[in-house]
Amino acid sequence: MKSDAYELLGVPRGAGEGEIKKAFRRVARELHPDVNSHDPEAEDKFKAAAEAYEVLSDADRRAVYDRHGWEGLDSRGFQPGGGQGFGSFSDIFEAFFGGDPFGGGGPTAVQGGDAGVEVEISLEQAARGEQVEVSFDAVAACERCHGNRAEPGTPIETCERCAGAGQLRAVSQTAFGQMVRAMACDRCGGEGKVATTPCGECAGRGLRALRRELTVDVPAGIADEQRMRLSGRGHAGERGGPAGDLFVLVRVAEDERFLRDGSDLVAVVDVSAPAAALGTTVTVPTLDGDEEIVVAAGTQPGEVVTLRGRGMPLVGRRGRVGDQRVVLNVVIPRNLSARQRELLEELGNSVTEENLRRPEAESIFSRVRRALR
Repeated sequence: MKSDAYELLGVPRGAGEGEIKKAFRRVARELHPDVNSHDPEAEDKFKAAAEAYEVLSDADRRAVYDRHGWEGLDSRGFQPGGGQGFGSFSDIFEAFFGGDPFGGGGPTAVQGGDAGVEVEISLEQAARGEQVEVSFDAVAACERCHGNRAEPGTPIETCERCAGAGQLRAVSQTAFGQMVRAMACDRCGGEGKVATTPCGECAGRGLRALRRELTVDVPAGIADEQRMRLSGRGHAGERGGPAGDLFVLVRVAEDERFLRDGSDLVAVVDVSAPAAALGTTVTVPTLDGDEEIVVAAGTQPGEVVTLRGRGMPLVGRRGRVGDQRVVLNVVIPRNLSARQRELLEELGNSVTEENLRRPEAESIFSRVRRALR
């Protein structure tokens, strides 16, 4: 007794045409006898799956099968692979070779491969945007023959082996009939034409590896390790195919003055303990140059001063959306002289609980975490 067609393909009874086709391609690759030469039943399993697809891919046959099963199809003279089953063979071919064996001939265009290059910029350049020069190796059309493979002034003839089709076809017999497999012509390389005198510069290949230089616009706000894609700037295609793409990997060099946190910048500035207690002004670095900020009296370690709009821009948006956060690192003096020690001891003896009370019950760790968020 034959197995259920839906179970053979692993699809539910309500499966659509696309789902059935996708399932058959998967099963065809799994069960093909050439892939499962160790399994003596592989050919029978493959035939059963192909027969199931031939039924379910046709609306009329599927309707009969759903109502009456295999017996209903047998009573109507259904023969697997008989005349109407070419759709399944096309799908088998596509599952293994990626093309339609019954499609048109002619040279097939091939898209060029992608190329990659890496460039390093400073944080300031990332903030304002920059034009940078990049150099990379890429396959390009030969400048002497302009990609036609022939020495200038010499004729180009139609390939006799493939009659200009660029493809050769091999026909093999299967249990379901003929299967046609197309492949690039080995004489013309799929071009359909042959140069009588190959170009001496590229040895008749039509392509050469060249060192290319390009000016790349790096947008403001770009992040470290972000990639830019430049369409059509990669390796040249073949047989009229388009060029590949160029991917530019941008490295933003570390800046000893800042840590980058998304679109924000974080700077750390040292303030002596006495100055933090009394209040002072300190100079902090920004992307626009040094700037003085006020440190309020009684400033605690890890407190943050925020400079609005002094951070980084976002790619594709005008102006800087980020801020610069300045973390105040209160430094305890070392290597005290006798007089300094005397003064500090006097200060320490005069300090009361009122002097030590925090306006907010917040630890130094909480402040640092808040500054880095």
